[in-house]
Amino acid sequence: MSVGAIGNSYSSYSPYSVISSGGQIKSAAQDAAGLAINKKTEAQITGLDQGKENLKDAKSALNIEDGAMEGIADYLQNIKELAIQAKNDTLSDEDRKYIQGQIDEYKQGIDDIANGTTYNEKNLLNGTTDNLKIAADGNGSTAQVSTSNSTVEKLGLKDFDVTSGNFNLDDIDKAMETLQDSRTTTGTETNRVEYAASYNSKASLELNGFQMDQNEDRAIEALQELRTKQALDVYQSQLQNKQQEDAERQSQLFFA
Repeated sequence: MSVGAIGNSYSSYSPYSVISSGGQIKSAAQDAAGLAINKKTEAQITGLDQGKENLKDAKSALNIEDGAMEGIADYLQNIKELAIQAKNDTLSDEDRKYIQGQIDEYKQGIDDIANGTTYNEKNLLNGTTDNLKIAADGNGSTAQVSTSNSTVEKLGLKDFDVTSGNFNLDDIDKAMETLQDSRTTTGTETNRVEYAASYNSKASLELNGFQMDQNEDRAIEALQELRTKQALDVYQSQLQNKQQEDAERQSQLFFA
């Protein structure tokens, strides 16, 4: 291949735009395959970053849910203490009515928490909202926020009454176990959400780093090509000048 042919092979490609853009591919004409890879990588990064934000929302909802169930657990503990007190045969009927009044207040407190615990207008603890699916990335991966029903009725204490003295303390223990099962689920899901968010963050950073490395490699390659082209242009110019000088010298000899 002649020097002129080598020089012309660069005429259809300009590395200047690659260098000025820091190696970023701006159009398919520049590098169709590279552009497709870049867009795919960008889509993955966008999906991971948005998924991380979604997972933050999920963790917030789970934290609210667990905090509310802690309040319900406190009410249940208070109800159990009063119920044990009501088992005492030394109490009068009037005493047990007073204790029942306190228990009813605690039961109302449980329902108030269950009905008032929401996240973004979605109720989390009264059974009216299905489990929430969370988009964890752009590839269809999901996490879950499990909602539960922690109302007095669902806990089995709607008709719990100590006034007659004929009641079962096991009913309260069962309610506590039901609530603890829900809290265990919430804790497990919180751990999963935290892990998924951490993974998204690391994966996004790695993909960003990979893309930056690719851009840098393209910029370096374009710079090397530019320097080669410039060297070839100088050499071709020098060769043309020499050819012209030789032609003038031969012409002078011919007419001498």
